[in-house]
Amino acid sequence: MRDIFKYRLFRIAGFLELAILSFSCSSGLKEADVLDLGATPVQTVFDMFAVQTKDGVILQRMESDRMLRFSTDSLDYELFPDGLYVYAYTEDGLLETYIRADEARHVNAGKKAKGEVWEAYGNVVISNVIKKETMETDTIYWDRNREEIYTDCYVKLYSEDGMMQGKGMRSDDRARNATLLSVFDSFGITQKDSTKVAIDSVNFIGPLLK
Repeated sequence: MRDIFKYRLFRIAGFLELAILSFSCSSGLKEADVLDLGATPVQTVFDMFAVQTKDGVILQRMESDRMLRFSTDSLDYELFPDGLYVYAYTEDGLLETYIRADEARHVNAGKKAKGEVWEAYGNVVISNVIKKETMETDTIYWDRNREEIYTDCYVKLYSEDGMMQGKGMRSDDRARNATLLSVFDSFGITQKDSTKVAIDSVNFIGPLLK
């Protein structure tokens, strides 16, 4: 009788163990079913440093502490959660444009859409060091196919002629011909010192290299 009791107890214990195991596996499968693979980066790059050259001359370089690459059925994109720095050079190898932002995203819509847009957020600074013009805003968009940058946010533009501010901006991607929209409360310099010698201090010491 005691052996029969032990056998039944063993069967009950085995059944409970099997039930717990089945429940655990089932629960895990449910979690896997709801997992959004599109929210998981397929690649992570630390200390990113990318350079674009033409005939041995640097045209552009990008730097970021961290890049996260994502891929879905319809969209490929990269996130730069720790900031992005972009440097653009003239054909003579002089640093012309500098862009920095707290965060950025690069969206590639694919071969069918042929769209490639960069988005930069937070304390965005766009500076044309040759023209000595600097813009500050919160958000900019960079359409590489159209070679233009733009925003509808509040923008400050500093130059040797004074300070301008407006809501919205359109420019080529080198910030050579930036135009502020809905300009208000701007301040200009009415008189300049014609004897002052302008020195390109950035390119005087050479292009910025990592």
